[in-house]
Amino acid sequence: MKNKIKLFGTEKCHKTQYYKTFLETRNLDYAFLDIERSLENAEELRNLYANRKLNFPTITINDKKLRNPSDKDLLKWIDTL
Repeated sequence: MKNKIKLFGTEKCHKTQYYKTFLETRNLDYAFLDIERSLENAEELRNLYANRKLNFPTITINDKKLRNPSDKDLLKWIDTL
């Protein structure tokens, strides 16, 4: 299945850029959802949180939601794919 991993963030965010590099250097198929360039992406991110805030960077892996995860936590969930 394509794009089980989604990265919500912005191009200007250094943490978002870190996660993009993290995923790309591991040759992982992911979708980058820029919340500044797309109202739909922003709304999808808001719907992940009860407070409806734009909490980014957020990574989703299937049904798991990770907000600013450590490398260790992120690798743990990637290994479940």
